[in-house]
Amino acid sequence: MNGQRVLVTGGAGFIGSNLANHLAADNDVIALDDQYLGTPENLDDAVEFVDASVTDDDLPTDVDVVFHLAALSSYAMHEENPTKGARVNVEGFVNTVHQARQDGCDTVVYASTSSIYGSRTDPSPESMDVTVNTGYEASKMARETYAEYFHNHYDLSLAGMRFFSVYQGYGGAEEHKGEYANVIAQFADDVASGEAPVLYGDGNQTRDFTHVDDIVRGLEQAAEHELDGIYNLGTGDAYDFNEVVEMINAELGTDVEPEYVENPIPDDVYVHDTCADAEKMREATGWEPQMSFEEGIRRVCAQYK
Repeated sequence: MNGQRVLVTGGAGFIGSNLANHLAADNDVIALDDQYLGTPENLDDAVEFVDASVTDDDLPTDVDVVFHLAALSSYAMHEENPTKGARVNVEGFVNTVHQARQDGCDTVVYASTSSIYGSRTDPSPESMDVTVNTGYEASKMARETYAEYFHNHYDLSLAGMRFFSVYQGYGGAEEHKGEYANVIAQFADDVASGEAPVLYGDGNQTRDFTHVDDIVRGLEQAAEHELDGIYNLGTGDAYDFNEVVEMINAELGTDVEPEYVENPIPDDVYVHDTCADAEKMREATGWEPQMSFEEGIRRVCAQYK
């Protein structure tokens, strides 16, 4: 992307700030955030920060592209307040896209979730049947349904991106997420401090860990190609939590053993395994993840060395 006016909602958060800072090199970027999980400290000076909620009136949607990343982004957040979760994730999405359409913007890229695939060790394609077991998943499925409506009724281009376990590590924008940060950031911080990382069950659950730099490139390419529909962003490789702790120990030269505890999340809700089939995104844009997991772990651990 080059020379465009861009709005990133949730733009001071983890993924949003990485995207906003990346795009600001060649575009006029506005980052809108209510500072629930984000902070303007994550943003470069070139990014214009707007302190507002996606449920507000008069959003700065007079732009060429909207990247809608604002959300209550976990199961726990929704269980604490399901009504707020629906208001932010569903009403906020509809409100933002509606205002963008009225302002003449017809390209929207938004965050969905890979959680709706449930637990799968095989790569999950976008075409498979999905189920909803949590309020968080329901809110993201509602986004996808409303996106279909906006496309069919108003001919907007809306690309829903199902992210797979996005990480960066503390020392970057992810640190502000605290307890909601990806397990890699939490495990690395624990091991570096000599504290036992806490693993649920036997630690054999797997994730398709995808570095935020690859997610940012995928979001940008979705906008450049004016994609419509649903697309996975993930590597197609999965690592279990025990492997992650071993790799962090090896990188830091430590030998910190994890602590195993009973999983507090119900079995019918907890996603035990994830793995992406990103062929659809690859065919549409040529996108490929460029950050190997080994290099990603090195980058996460580098600040502690």
